[in-house]
Amino acid sequence: MCEFKNKPESVTRGAEKSKLTVSTVEGGGNGTFTPTPLSKGTEYYETALEATTFGKFNYLLILISGLILANVLLETLGISFVLPVSQCDLNLSVQEQGIMSAIGFAGIISSSHLWGFLADTTGRRSVIRPTLLVGFLITVVSSFSTNFWTLVILRYLNGICVSGGSATIYAYLGEFHTQKNRSRAIMGSAFIFGVGAMLMPAIAWIFINQEWRLPLPFLGLTYKPWRLFMVVCGLPGLLCGLSLFKIPESPKFLLSLGQEEKCVEILQKIYSINTGKAKEEFPIAHVQEDLDSGSNNNKPQTPADLSGRSNPILNVLKSMWTQTQPLFNRQYARTTILICTIQFFIFCTSNGMYMWFPSILNSVAEFMNENPNNRTYICEVVYAKQKATMELEMALKQDANLVGECNEKLEISTYQHSLTLEVLYAVGFALIGGIINKVGKRLILFVCLAVCGACGVVLIFVDQPMIAIYLYVVLLLCGLGINVLSAATVELYPTRLRAMAVCISLMMGRLGSVAGANIVGALITNHCDSAFIASGVSLIVAGFLGFLIVKNNKKGQTEAPRRLSLVSMTGN
Repeated sequence: MCEFKNKPESVTRGAEKSKLTVSTVEGGGNGTFTPTPLSKGTEYYETALEATTFGKFNYLLILISGLILANVLLETLGISFVLPVSQCDLNLSVQEQGIMSAIGFAGIISSSHLWGFLADTTGRRSVIRPTLLVGFLITVVSSFSTNFWTLVILRYLNGICVSGGSATIYAYLGEFHTQKNRSRAIMGSAFIFGVGAMLMPAIAWIFINQEWRLPLPFLGLTYKPWRLFMVVCGLPGLLCGLSLFKIPESPKFLLSLGQEEKCVEILQKIYSINTGKAKEEFPIAHVQEDLDSGSNNNKPQTPADLSGRSNPILNVLKSMWTQTQPLFNRQYARTTILICTIQFFIFCTSNGMYMWFPSILNSVAEFMNENPNNRTYICEVVYAKQKATMELEMALKQDANLVGECNEKLEISTYQHSLTLEVLYAVGFALIGGIINKVGKRLILFVCLAVCGACGVVLIFVDQPMIAIYLYVVLLLCGLGINVLSAATVELYPTRLRAMAVCISLMMGRLGSVAGANIVGALITNHCDSAFIASGVSLIVAGFLGFLIVKNNKKGQTEAPRRLSLVSMTGN
């Protein structure tokens, strides 16, 4: 229950509105739902959260959430800048580069389910904080790798750690915000993510193109700029992990476990930070779960609940299945399958094609420098680069006296076009954040994916390399749809299923990244046209699939008051 002490007028109006809505539901509609009448002075968590206002705490949390998302991108995609310049040290084949591009996502995939389960049972922060700190430690160690397999194993372990925050953060951030501000908060963090991503090519240019070398004979390696770049990519994870020692656990999660007192304490602190008033002035003494959250009788079992049983590992696995199974029951199966399919297609292109973006950009830049007035197709440039590389390798094998040239720098235009892509991402996130509630998620998702997909198909028919590169940039902007779909996912499921739902959907997305990176790696050198056509068509199909996602309204099921109900994909 929520009991008010000296209610502010705004909160009182909110309470009256909530009660009016409940009475309307009780008296109208199909008569299938009759909630327990609210006693005098009783309110829901949503109203209590609204009473904390939107202020400094929310902005800080949005910033931290955005940096955590940026850390995921830097850790997984930063390797794309490393691969072209690490050949002298690692000597990777095209197939090994494909594996290296995808291995971080493989780590994310293999652990997403576990992190989703732990986030829904032990807490959001208790998953995010340690995984960020351990992930940074692994990144530092991986920067000293001297061979393919060592780096692959360490990047896989890093992917496991990155997974802890990559999906859980959406549920964590969303549960600190009311339905009115939730989508904008998530898109605000996506904007910070976009700014962080925008800095990635700039950071790569600052570090990778330096001349210094640090011999470490006791380790049998020379520490070069690309190794330091890997460490820098992990710094946001370290900073965010440390900052979460000051940021509390999700109060909504604690409430779902029946820990009402802790929930109220956190809301009081948020109120004090946002308003500058003493936390004792917070007008709410007790909090009750929203109607869409389920009752405490259905709260998930924690690992601690299972530890005393005969086979704790088996029981944890059973509990994970119990937590996952509702996502595929009659009510949510269609939504879950559609969201997972769309995420798979988006990640397959946005990450799979991006892993080869710096390499293709570098090849085009070298071609343009050598043939400034020539017209050719982007795939012809890729084929020519691969042919030259193979001829050099054959010559080196035939004549041991030949010394191959090591390219340990990237062309400036490679960084410029990468920066252009990230700037467009930041602008896109800001634009979407401003219109998402007015235009609707489904329409935004369709336009984004359809336009990007069309550019992917068209670019192979353009014989101006620079124009083709810009179309390539637009193709990669399909990643804007990931956050739009994730924002919708948070609102399409109740509290007890949100973290798992987002983790499952992003797990399928990361599977798309692995598939995309390896499929593109297999096609790009001999069937470049097919790689771009497949990417473009899959995005267009995904855009149409988005229209099939609707709000779940199971007949006879508890329906929250209108202002507390799950937001549909139309943004209404």
